[in-house]
Amino acid sequence: MVNFSHTKDNSMEAIATATLRIVSAAFEPGQPVPKKYTCEGEDVNPPIGICTVPETAASIAIIAEDPDATHGTFVHWLVWNIPPGTAVGENSNPGISGRNGFGKTGYGGPCPPSGTHRYFFRVYALNKLLDIPAGSERKALEQAMEGHIVASGELMGTFAKHKS
Repeated sequence: MVNFSHTKDNSMEAIATATLRIVSAAFEPGQPVPKKYTCEGEDVNPPIGICTVPETAASIAIIAEDPDATHGTFVHWLVWNIPPGTAVGENSNPGISGRNGFGKTGYGGPCPPSGTHRYFFRVYALNKLLDIPAGSERKALEQAMEGHIVASGELMGTFAKHKS
């Protein structure tokens, strides 16, 4: 996998990264996210397993998002400075949380207005701890991660609201 980073003169440089294997005991890749982890259930984060983390990783960051949202990609969860090797358990806050698309910190589960949406749990192994405040938005997190990603991976699940 190759990520791109801006250099001091604002040109792009390629940085090779390893691939993380991302799993969940709650759902298989490409399958529906169980109701428990959505706005129709308890609205808690699912457990996320992060495998094959490089020894150079100093921290982990997660961005959970819905690229199928009507008005562009919707952020459901931003969390960073997770210690490598830490289990991301169900209903946990293993690091520092940023502001999601609901305007809150922490996890906000799938809740599409209509149809079936895809939900990506993108995980990044970083070579440093990030120095950004809790409640930061996605742009600040991505800027802080720039040039520090040593591995990445993702898990995708789907969800459609059930009609009542």
